[in-house]
Amino acid sequence: MSAIDLQSLPKEATTVQVQSGHTMAYREMGDGPAVVFIHGSGLGASGHSNFKNNYPVFGAAGYRSIVPDLIGYGWSSKLSDVDYTLDLFTDTLLELLDAIGVKEATLVGNSLGGAIALNIALKRPEFVSKLVMMAPGGIEPREAYFAMSGIQKMAAGSAKGVDRDGLAELLRLLVHDPRHITPDLVDERYEVLKTQSKDVFGRMRVADLTPRLSEIKAPILGFWGIQDAFCPHTGYIKILEACPNSRFVMQAACGHWVMVEYAAQFNRAVLDFLAE
Repeated sequence: MSAIDLQSLPKEATTVQVQSGHTMAYREMGDGPAVVFIHGSGLGASGHSNFKNNYPVFGAAGYRSIVPDLIGYGWSSKLSDVDYTLDLFTDTLLELLDAIGVKEATLVGNSLGGAIALNIALKRPEFVSKLVMMAPGGIEPREAYFAMSGIQKMAAGSAKGVDRDGLAELLRLLVHDPRHITPDLVDERYEVLKTQSKDVFGRMRVADLTPRLSEIKAPILGFWGIQDAFCPHTGYIKILEACPNSRFVMQAACGHWVMVEYAAQFNRAVLDFLAE
């Protein structure tokens, strides 16, 4: 486990040593029912970089808005010589949420974060009040994801290493409109990337949860961009067929990051869903 450089920790973030001994970082805003924003994978990923246009809105709207950095990402512990399994991500996140007193929450998950949210709903159904899914992973076999052009290019970049310009080029794969990949976003993620282990990409193991989707009873609101280059948008059909209490918004002119490209629309729809 590599040590966390506390000098470079964003002042808005807090770190906690969880039961397994790892350090987990998170940001928090607001009071009220808990809403946990679970980010996706990718070079330099962190909770703040995925959700900076979302979680402050929820904090201001009367929710306890919690934005963790997953194990191996952001300012949380970076592990080497381990498999980054779905259960590793799930268990360390639950350890963090237990440590900060979260007993029940709405989970908002993008990509890998969506797979983690689904896994939490299966492991601890009493913990999950509602689910918000943005192009969730964990509902296709590994081969289907690695057939996607975005994942192929991101995997190649992580294997060979990229500089700041190369990172910017790869991040543009995540969106339909490249204006959303700002210099500040690239700088923020490049600082994280410099600390990441290649194992977090090369040894990631995310199970296909499709056979168990029908066990999930929590209400689901989902989003998918039609131009998503990372998760096949047909995955929404699996959730709709297996989970009767679910609905999806299909967004035109949108890539993998609905919550970034259509932040205001996303925030309004989710706040309405939470208020139901």
